[in-house]
Amino acid sequence: MRDEGLKEWIQDVYTSNYRVYGARKIWRELNRQGHAVARCTVERLMRELGIQGAVRGKRVITTLPGGQTERAPDLVDRDFVAAAPNRCWVADFTHVKTWAGVVYVAFVVDTFSRRIVGRSAATVKETVFVLDALEMAIWQRDRDEQPVRPGELIHHSDAGSQYTSFRLAEHLDAAGIAASIGSVGDAYDCQSVRTGSRKDRVVPAVTV
Repeated sequence: MRDEGLKEWIQDVYTSNYRVYGARKIWRELNRQGHAVARCTVERLMRELGIQGAVRGKRVITTLPGGQTERAPDLVDRDFVAAAPNRCWVADFTHVKTWAGVVYVAFVVDTFSRRIVGRSAATVKETVFVLDALEMAIWQRDRDEQPVRPGELIHHSDAGSQYTSFRLAEHLDAAGIAASIGSVGDAYDCQSVRTGSRKDRVVPAVTV
């Protein structure tokens, strides 16, 4: 009979706390309310009820350093102020957790306007997925009647393996785009793109 009463209390604490409390927090809450119960009893009854607390997922690492001994130089040097469109693009990717798993989203930003000119999504973080974002950016600029002119554009990214790959370097060279590589997972680079300048001044994005 005691177990049935405890189960009701456990279920009540669990439900009232958005179904995220685990055995430790429920045990503490029950004792705080004056219900003397052992933690192992709470764990056993939670198993019988078929409930468990929220489990934090593992940290997803998006940037892995490339293994090349030589790579493109840093042509930007954290100066993300462009004088015109198609002068400096910054490429990066992030991840989004969904019910079906992790989805990686690559994007290419024109630093002149902070507009995302290319994007791509995939369930694996391979070179082809960042290439798709680059190809979309080139296509989008052609569609906007602002084509990329060989020798004018810098493509900047961190030193992740996807961006230091020979395959991406070939595509950039074929399009007449200069490759620029910063450090591995450089958060400052990403922050500069979001804010629009090195002074962290927020500027509304425009469609240029």
